[in-house]
Amino acid sequence: MIIGIAATFFLVFMGKLETGKTAPSFTLPADSGNDISLADYKGKKVILYFYPKDNTSGCTLEAQAFRNHRDAFLKNGYVVLGVSRDSIKKHCNFRDKNELNFPLLSDEDETVCNLYGVLKEKSMYGRKYMGIERSTFIIDEEGRLVKEYRNVKAATHVDDLLEDLGIKA
Repeated sequence: MIIGIAATFFLVFMGKLETGKTAPSFTLPADSGNDISLADYKGKKVILYFYPKDNTSGCTLEAQAFRNHRDAFLKNGYVVLGVSRDSIKKHCNFRDKNELNFPLLSDEDETVCNLYGVLKEKSMYGRKYMGIERSTFIIDEEGRLVKEYRNVKAATHVDDLLEDLGIKA
């Protein structure tokens, strides 16, 4: 929790994310059983996408689209990393059930969600809560934030992303 508070402090007092600036670094546990750091991908382009919850209809649709187009992304130098607040156990179930072929990272304490500013107030059945706004960040080979996509639509996001990045599917 202290790290999450520090991340919030950083964003409030040091400024928001800016394209062209260094993307916030992080290390998170992955569904592989290892920790993954953004620094592990220095020299590669990263598609860092945040999604609300494993095994929900929209998140499944989006993850399957990333799975289906992984080779096209890789061919163009991009790796895909998915992040949610779900546990590693839930990530493994989600990965196996949907034959996902890219790392899922667990941010249970919301540290990285806070660094990237993806937690937003949501409402369901009149109840307000903080949840992840479906968002994607493109990070270049030097670790700089190139582009951000906020509040994307699960059904069309990956196709829109392919088109925007000039990648033929």
